[in-house]
Amino acid sequence: MGAICPAAATRPREWKGTGLNEGGAAWTGGSALLVLACAAWPGMASAQSATASAKTDVRDGQDIVVTASRAGDAPRRDLLGSSATVLPPQVLDDRQVRIVSDVLRDVPGVAVSRTGGVGAVTQVRIRGTESNQVLVIVDGIKASDPFQGEFDFGTLIADDAARVEVLRGQQSSLYGSDAIGGVITYTTLSGRELPGVRARVEGGSFGTVSGAARVAGTAGGDFDYALSGSAQRTGGYPVAPGGRQDIGSTLAGGSAKANWTPAANLRVTLVGRYNHTRAETNDQALAATPPRVDGRPVTTAVDTPGSRFTNDAAYALGRAELDAFNGAMTVAASAQAAGTRRRGYTLAGFSSGDNGARQRYSLEDTVRLGTGNIRHRFTAALDAERERFRNVSPGAFVDRTAKVIHTYGLTGQYSLTVGDRLGFGASLRHDWNDLFRDRTTWHVDASYLLPGATRLHAAAGTGVKSPGPFELFGFSDGQYIGNPDLRPELSRGWEAGVDQAVAGGKVRVGATYFASRLHDEIFTTFVPPDFTATSLNRDGTTRQQGVEAFAQVRLADVRLDASYTYLRAPQSRTVLATPLATIATPVTAQAVRRPRNSASLNVTYAPKAAPFSATLTVRHTGRQKDVAFTPDFVALYADLRAFTLVNVAATYDVTPRLQLFGRVENLFDETYQEVFGYATPGRAGYGGVRLRF
Repeated sequence: MGAICPAAATRPREWKGTGLNEGGAAWTGGSALLVLACAAWPGMASAQSATASAKTDVRDGQDIVVTASRAGDAPRRDLLGSSATVLPPQVLDDRQVRIVSDVLRDVPGVAVSRTGGVGAVTQVRIRGTESNQVLVIVDGIKASDPFQGEFDFGTLIADDAARVEVLRGQQSSLYGSDAIGGVITYTTLSGRELPGVRARVEGGSFGTVSGAARVAGTAGGDFDYALSGSAQRTGGYPVAPGGRQDIGSTLAGGSAKANWTPAANLRVTLVGRYNHTRAETNDQALAATPPRVDGRPVTTAVDTPGSRFTNDAAYALGRAELDAFNGAMTVAASAQAAGTRRRGYTLAGFSSGDNGARQRYSLEDTVRLGTGNIRHRFTAALDAERERFRNVSPGAFVDRTAKVIHTYGLTGQYSLTVGDRLGFGASLRHDWNDLFRDRTTWHVDASYLLPGATRLHAAAGTGVKSPGPFELFGFSDGQYIGNPDLRPELSRGWEAGVDQAVAGGKVRVGATYFASRLHDEIFTTFVPPDFTATSLNRDGTTRQQGVEAFAQVRLADVRLDASYTYLRAPQSRTVLATPLATIATPVTAQAVRRPRNSASLNVTYAPKAAPFSATLTVRHTGRQKDVAFTPDFVALYADLRAFTLVNVAATYDVTPRLQLFGRVENLFDETYQEVFGYATPGRAGYGGVRLRF
């Protein structure tokens, strides 16, 4: 049986660099029980060599992009026509990421907005799309809330060893509904990829305490496992502008992953995951000294003692893959489930809630042909999905009956690679749905490496987003009524770009232009005379276009990653157009919470000959718009000024197994808003200890 606590010591410099540790693993911080377990289990502390752990390949242009294929083998990023960003575990370690949404701010084309403190609703948008038009996959499982119709990133705390991948552009031909803006995957490493024991503990500003632990390894050569957990509690800060009530939260997450290879051609994977969030909240109301927009008093977050919510989500996955004909064919079958339970409370007690559940079954068959430089891959995939959801909010008019939607999809995908220079892919999908008209989506992409290390790439495709359960059937007494007559949103888009490598691949720069058109966009409107909100399909076409640029530098001791996004995403809203207007009228402006300009810079210095590292993170968010409301629920545009946040992080290796770390967030104490009416944290400092065995 393989070692749970590998005996081989990890050299200090193997904690740094562009890949994973080569040594057995790391224990990062304060769990004496794990130390005792290692000491008490000498029979299991046997031979895991320093090379047993698979390294994540983060060489420029060589990252694999799992979500770009329905086959078991993923394409390399430099042979993919679609734009993709891969953030390996070392990147998350260098930047000391604790909330997953924070690192997404460094990805081109991505906009993140959090409505309040840590644990509050956090939305992620790609290329100007809405947050519910982004598919999120966690450890291979579709993770969106079945009732809310999107994934709340405020509920996802970072594990100690995980990988983030962002595939941009329409991907519905592979995954069906939701993948209009792109796909975000969050994957914890397996026991074979990173065996050993790791843990960390830290504390800091706002009464914050957090920690993580991981136990992983192999057994008998045909089985590997990984158990990980993380938690964070913060006392918070006043979210209401001018308020005094600290808005705190508690987040926790745990996952278990096992892979079994009973035969050379058979692989079985089991995954289980649980996330818990408990966060205090504030209501929106007219403050004693309200902010003003165009001279009008508007509502804002106000101190609301006793207001809070809980969110519990459980996920499970089982998958089996069978190879045949010496690997020329792979057949895979999988079943996954997601269940969510959200509850809201006021000082008077339970005020709102919903339950959601999803079961998804897939059958995939991949055939590989060709030898040498020319290789073909054909994949067919059949998906069956059942979603069940129920509103359990109190109230005389709430419909508490359970609703069920069945969706079936058939995907065909083809890919061609010619050596290291040419990659081509095409996919087609047809979806059948209980409530809406059947839809067919497609996607094509190509990449070609010219002499001189210049890579050209392009992609085009279509996407679909079915209305979410809340949009269809949701109800909030006096505030929102769903619309069961909504139609799915349809998107069509394309992109083209160029990458250039110089200095033997140590420096890479690139830029991509993208453009999309969205039809039947679903929007929220306030219907007079009561101004109760509901959802409607918009007439006409909504367009998004822009440019994404990046630069990477990989020197011996320095890693630099920079990105810039220009986005033009006009959107029509019915608002009070001028300070003197008395009637709201349609006005076209940049879509809310999507800045026209954004940029990011990360520089890590990790000298191999010294026991320390340092990372500088600079994130710029340009001027953007949001929507404010008068006390009569009439909307008007509010301008949010541009801001730049600077973070610094550092580590020091006391011994090969013990590391001290610390970071300062918002170093220059910038005052800013990313959602109108909600204050953001000032300068904050954190520090802790990490141990690895």
